Amino acid sequence: MALSATLLAAASLAKANATALGVCMFLLLIIYLIVTYARLSHVPGPFLASFTNLVRLRWVLTRKAQYVHIDLHKRYGQLVRIGPNVVSVGDPAEIQQIYGLTGHFIKSAFYPVLQPHAKGAAMPGLFNTQDEDLHRVMKKPIASIYSMTNLVSFESYVNSTMSVFFKELDRRFAETAEICDLGVWLQRFAFDVIGEITFSRRLGFLEGAQDVDGIMHSIWHHFEKAAPVGQVCWVDKLWNKNRMLAWLWPPPTSPIVRFATERADERKAKSPMEDSDLNNRDFLSRFIEAKSKDDKVPDWALTAWTTSNILAGSDTTAILLRTILYNLLRYPATMHQLQQELQEAADKGELSTDAVTWSEAKDLPFLDACIKEAGRLHPPFGLQLERVVPPEGAVICGKPFKAGTIVGINAWVAHRDESVFGSNASIWDPSRWLCEDEGQRKTMERSLLTVSPRKPVFSRYG
Repeated sequence: MALSATLLAAASLAKANATALGVCMFLLLIIYLIVTYARLSHVPGPFLASFTNLVRLRWVLTRKAQYVHIDLHKRYGQLVRIGPNVVSVGDPAEIQQIYGLTGHFIKSAFYPVLQPHAKGAAMPGLFNTQDEDLHRVMKKPIASIYSMTNLVSFESYVNSTMSVFFKELDRRFAETAEICDLGVWLQRFAFDVIGEITFSRRLGFLEGAQDVDGIMHSIWHHFEKAAPVGQVCWVDKLWNKNRMLAWLWPPPTSPIVRFATERADERKAKSPMEDSDLNNRDFLSRFIEAKSKDDKVPDWALTAWTTSNILAGSDTTAILLRTILYNLLRYPATMHQLQQELQEAADKGELSTDAVTWSEAKDLPFLDACIKEAGRLHPPFGLQLERVVPPEGAVICGKPFKAGTIVGINAWVAHRDESVFGSNASIWDPSRWLCEDEGQRKTMERSLLTVSPRKPVFSRYG
């Protein structure tokens, strides 16, 4: 009888403890939700997004996050809370504060998610490292290589690949009347151009009409995985950047990294005489020279630089080319205007007969307008470029933000700001860049989220 009573008392006590624990956990959850909501309660946005990043993860999984962000800013204004500690900024006027050198806004935990793997470990680069000191060490030796003067010296490489591009189109489609998926071929062209200027050799996309070493698919898969994981960065730290898991199951080296490493090893094995014989010296030769002059640069930087060239240069260039051609075809009047400009320049003898040079092309105002409009209307990155508010805090769009708040601007949103680009900001209209108001043109140029001090220098040749 006594044993039965003891057991009943123990069961009753356990039940009471479980109830108390449940109540405590519930109260802690309520407190957490209140504190989480209160942190950015002054910023409007979807209610559920105030408590969990799963909301913005779902947007990314639809592959239409850029359009979701555009709609959110139309509904809520220039500031939208899209996560418990994340704010999307829509005002282009805030570009300088958030991304300029004087703002001290460091990159968020989103960026390491973008790092490819090499030899079982993540490899940081200029774009995806959070370490400001490492960024400076890696950028300083090569910054001059990406000056416009140096980039123009690579024209012969571009012209060589362009010749192959047109020959392949003639042979495979013009002479056979077969249907051509121009989008795919522009992607191949961009990859081979980057191969030429980086390694003095095309990668073989055009001649082989193929995805060499699965590089195109690898880049697509890389960003397809990184975009959603970047919304819940703890998953990346737990799975992709977990040292214990990497020791047990080393992640495979990215095909791009592997290719870049092999090319760099081949070049380093050449004699100085052989290397100097290369046509005008490609990026890899200049990278090797830059590395040899700076002891602070880590050994893996050579691979990181060449990998970044391929990752950043090929895709952005292809997107820009496809956007230009797509919209010229969709809006025939602009195609006619561009053709007329080119014909008039040719009739005046202002264009080379074989391949138009950069010095000639930069003096064609409507062509320049088409390029700017393509970069405005279809920026290559469809998510916000996240930064962290510095320790002193910040005032953005007139509202205060505490240190540690993640903020960022989605170019798809900023580039459609009607107060800057006009009431037709959502459509293709190159003529907006030809307006007589110089002040307005400069305002539009400053409102493009393209090349900022903290973006990789190699984005210029996109």
